This record gives sequence, C-alpha cells and structure tokens, in this order.
Amino acid sequence: MRREKVFFLLFMLLFTVFFAQAAPARKIKVRVGYFPNITHAQALVGMAGGYFARELGPGVEVQPFMFNAGPSCMEALLAGRLDLTYVGPNPALNTYLRSNGQALRILAGACAGGSALVLRKGEEISSPLELAGLRLGTPQLGNTQDIALRYFLREHGLKTSEEGGKIQLYPAGNSNLILLFRRGEINGAWTVEPWVSRLVVQEGGYIFLDEDDLWPDGLYPTTYLVGSVTFLKNHPELAAKWVGVHLRLTRELTAEPERFIPEINKELAKVLGQPLPPEVLEPAIGRLRFTCLPMTGPFLAIAEKAHAVGFLPQVPPDLGGIFDLSFLEAAAGGDYSKIP
Repeated sequence: MRREKVFFLLFMLLFTVFFAQAAPARKIKVRVGYFPNITHAQALVGMAGGYFARELGPGVEVQPFMFNAGPSCMEALLAGRLDLTYVGPNPALNTYLRSNGQALRILAGACAGGSALVLRKGEEISSPLELAGLRLGTPQLGNTQDIALRYFLREHGLKTSEEGGKIQLYPAGNSNLILLFRRGEINGAWTVEPWVSRLVVQEGGYIFLDEDDLWPDGLYPTTYLVGSVTFLKNHPELAAKWVGVHLRLTRELTAEPERFIPEINKELAKVLGQPLPPEVLEPAIGRLRFTCLPMTGPFLAIAEKAHAVGFLPQVPPDLGGIFDLSFLEAAAGGDYSKIP
C-alpha cells in the first residue's frame, strides 16, 4: 500500500512537470494605439511590416487599436486599455494634467507639420476675416487641430457660434469630414495628412492656410509617442525596445519616405477600405517632418494656446515632468538632440 502511494505521488509529480513544460507560456500583451494618419507613419509602417513585433520577441503579442483622434485614444489610456500610443500634443497634455501627472509620459517625438485649413473651391477668400459665416470642420472636439483652429480664429478677432459669433465648427471624424466637405455641408476643414491631401486632390479643395506658416521654422509637433506610467514601470525593457524601433523607423522615414509608401498604404487600407493613390500619398508625405525630437518649446506654446481657448484651466509653470526621454537617450546612444 505504501509502495503504491509512493508510485502514485511520483506519477503525479512527473505528470505535473511534463504538462508545466508542455503548456505554452502566456504572452505579454502590448496594446498600442494609433490613427489612420500619415503623421503616425512609424506606427503604420511598424505594424504593417511587423518591425515592432519582431523586436519585442515571440513572448510578446502586439495588439493594435485604431482611433480617429486623440481624445478618444486618451480615454482608452486612462481606462487602462492602452500601454503605448501615438497621439497629438493637446490630448496628451490634457490627459497628463487630468491625472495629476500619473497617467502618461511622452517618450519621443514622432512627426512635425502636416496640418492645414482646406477650403472648398468657390470659397475664394484672401483674408482670415472672410472666414466669418463659414462652416468649418475638425477631426474631434479638443484634438490638436480643433484647438489650433480655435486659437487661429481668436487671434483674428473671430468668434464661433458657441461664443456668439458667425463661424460654425463641426468636430467630426476625418472620414466624416470628407463626406461633409464633398456634400458642401462644411465650407472647409482644419485637419492633418493624409486628409489634407485627400481634400485637395480628391475633393477639389485648396489649402487656405498651412499651419507651418504660423510657426518659427515651420516646426511644431503633430504626433508624439506616449507610454502609460503603469506600462513603463512594469515593462521598461519592452518600452526601451519599442523606442529603439521607433527611432530606427524615424531615421529611415526621414532618409527615404517614399520607400515606405506601400506599407503605409497597406495599413491605411485596413481602415479606409482601399489604398490611397500615389497622387495623394506623395504630397502628403512631402509635407511632413518625421522626428524623435521632443520639441519642448513648441509644446509649451501649444499648452498656452489650449489655455487661451479654454481647453486648459491653467498652464503649470513646469510641464517638464510629462517627458521621459531616458528611453530615447538610451536608443540614441546618449545625446538625442542630434537625431532626426
């Protein structure tokens, strides 16, 4: 009886060891947000080509999540449903302040430029004052382009209908902006690439104002790579790998942007239902500057603009805590100021 008990225990031990070894290890999930915008090219290329997945290794599953604009993306991050995301400066800043600095960190720049106010043909105006009475669209209430438009109007003494003025704003998804523009339900839209080029090339619009012209040297952040504080604390090694791939892709996009058009188009087609023609993609990419630089000066200016139009109650004296550039410094081998 005792011998049988010993054999049984040995059998159970071997059984447990065997199946423990045979059972596949549970993969770590990295949940990543990005938009169907060329200003998120590192994410589009990295997902389409599998660059991030290969670097993170077989024990990690990259789960992509596509968003229309920043505010909805930031709600997902606040709810604990995102680990990393590509997002504009205004939603990132607002989320950082809402969470008392506990929700996220900006890890690197991603893209500068690419934003413009496009008007329909027939709206031939020569002065910002002539925008009065028009209906203008933006990607989403409180997103980076929405705030840029509101500030631009304010600077020229123009008021929206919400403020008792004559300009009606229509925050809508970029796909909806295309339809509204086509039907004549809006007179124009302040948006970002590739939607700017789509409105011009496919819908017959024209660029009334390129936002590049509003900034010294045309440099202003359109997209950042952001990480949730929880993810950065729990998986710093994965964050480091991601930033490393992000830097490499940024360098390659800077050197040969046209080489990545097929991969960008592949990822865009998943959302748009079909790829974009070269006559849209080529000028769209040409209007962008891909960079990992944090662009802290323009970032602070954007914070001031958000405050001026009522989207920030105040601008903290020191916003430096929103940046964690240690991963970028490590990936760049030290001085990140010399990278693209």
